[in-house]
Amino acid sequence: MSGTFLHDALIYLAAAIVFVPIAKKLGMGSVLGYLLGGIIIGPFFLGLIGQEGKDIMHFAEFGVVMMLFLAGLELDPSTFWRMRKLVLGAGSLQVGLTSLTCFALFLLLGFNWQTSLAIGLALSMSSTAIIMQTFREKGLTKTQSAKSSLAVSIFQDVSVIPILALLPLLAVAVIHKTSAGPSSFIEDLPGWAQTLTLLVAANIVIGAGRFIFTPFLRFIARIHLRELFTIAALLIVIGTAYFMILLGLSPALGTFLAGVVLANSQFRHELESDIEPFKGILLGLFFIAVGASINFNQFISNPLMIIGLVCGIILIKAAVLFMTGKIAGLSFDQNMMFTVVLAQVGEFAFLLFPFIYQLNILSVEWTDTLMGVTAISMTLTPLLLLINERLILPNFGVKEAPEEKEADSIDTQHTVIIAGFGHFGSTVGRFLRANGIHATILDNDSDRVDLLRKMGFKVFYGDATRVDILKSAGAEQAKILITAIDSPETNHELIEKTKEIFPNLTVMVRAKSRIDAYELIDAGVESIYRESLDTSVRLGVDALVKMGFRRHTAVRAGQNFIKYDEEALKRLAAHRHDKEAYLFKTREQIEVQEQLLANDREVNPTLYDHAWDSDLFEEKFSEEKSGK
Repeated sequence: MSGTFLHDALIYLAAAIVFVPIAKKLGMGSVLGYLLGGIIIGPFFLGLIGQEGKDIMHFAEFGVVMMLFLAGLELDPSTFWRMRKLVLGAGSLQVGLTSLTCFALFLLLGFNWQTSLAIGLALSMSSTAIIMQTFREKGLTKTQSAKSSLAVSIFQDVSVIPILALLPLLAVAVIHKTSAGPSSFIEDLPGWAQTLTLLVAANIVIGAGRFIFTPFLRFIARIHLRELFTIAALLIVIGTAYFMILLGLSPALGTFLAGVVLANSQFRHELESDIEPFKGILLGLFFIAVGASINFNQFISNPLMIIGLVCGIILIKAAVLFMTGKIAGLSFDQNMMFTVVLAQVGEFAFLLFPFIYQLNILSVEWTDTLMGVTAISMTLTPLLLLINERLILPNFGVKEAPEEKEADSIDTQHTVIIAGFGHFGSTVGRFLRANGIHATILDNDSDRVDLLRKMGFKVFYGDATRVDILKSAGAEQAKILITAIDSPETNHELIEKTKEIFPNLTVMVRAKSRIDAYELIDAGVESIYRESLDTSVRLGVDALVKMGFRRHTAVRAGQNFIKYDEEALKRLAAHRHDKEAYLFKTREQIEVQEQLLANDREVNPTLYDHAWDSDLFEEKFSEEKSGK
């Protein structure tokens, strides 16, 4: 068994390493890479893992459980309350209309009303994992489409609990166990009793979270061993999942509830930071398993039905979402992003459809079919996003006003291009313009583009990572490219393309943190600007002045500190992957930096630094004038 597990683990990891970089290189995102990797190594192509898809989702079950625990942990009650109008408005509209439309569709296909309603509720879910991953990778987490998608996602997550409680009441018959092995507690109960059991179990988990988990974590925290805290978090996750399995309920539901309860505790951030390293791996594992579980034999045997279901469901969800976005006041391109990113069926369907089958509401054949439709819809999402970015938005999104189009030939002659015009980029742009330097400005947030135009800035809507847009912005003749984009991943992609295609450009890059700066150094970037460094030093300089230092002395010390810190950054970059060496070198560089600053204080005379202090100069001048 251990050999089989290691074999599968090796195949999964190798698939991720091979296919994710390919998908990223093609501009399709990591999700499609994982899904394609799963399809290729699955039983219907290379057959490296699983047997006809039956054992594959079991391999990813722990990943799903952990993923939903993190989803619950991120469901911050304060966020829900702050966005309550958008969550309840857009969320209820999307789930309600999608469920009713799919309900009507499956009634027309000949299903009874109980089955149609159960299917409609399951299909109304969207993939939280795809939504968050997509916006994070594209650096669009602060856009209106991202906020609206988060609101709908929150409502869907919360609505799973009442949906699971409702499903047993729709059961057409009592389930009888047909396979050997121990039976679960809930299996032989009538529908109303199953609903009652689910609600009781949910309340037990919520009560345990408040009165058992939180005191338990408080006790573990007092021991001050981080690895023990991580073990305690995993114990809570696995223990809750096992409790739900004993009752015959979804383990993912239990861990999701546990995460929701702990989201309001003081240990939320510790839990997130401890489990965060697993998150990306588990997401990848889940999507590979989804790709591998697609039953292509079903597709081959009845392709028209599968294609019809996939297209029909995506179109229904897209129509409902587009209308929801319109009502929410989203602009066209923001609404298209909102529509496309939510149009697939989500991972909660992998929880709901097996439960619907368990309740004898749906046959095994249709359960497999709808699980396959769910997986295919998730696989198509990155492709739909690519179509939206490359074909729809360039032709129907925000366009330049006619008078701005007339100035296109002049724009290509600007020596500076600024990519990203948020708070950081706009400050740089305003400073340059105030000093007579005009820049070609690119930004891919249409709402921000509209706002900036109203404020008097000439901003072009477009993705700076696209070569054709860079060429139209005059990259071949320009001297400097300033990348002020919020997303480090997008910055790296832009830097790679610029170095390869536009070697004439001097690249100056915004770095969000020291770690981000290390990545940029590895990429060969020389002009790196950490967004918090100068502000932090400026605050320190003002603090020195308030403590009695002369202004010029404090400013000089601040400039020297920045110079020494930049030199230390380049030295430490080579050791950052070796934790022991990095810590040792960091301590060494701090000591060297402090010694250099101490030497500066001794060597540099400060006798006449008062001449730079305008307040002291004015005071002395006033005294001399009054003396005369």
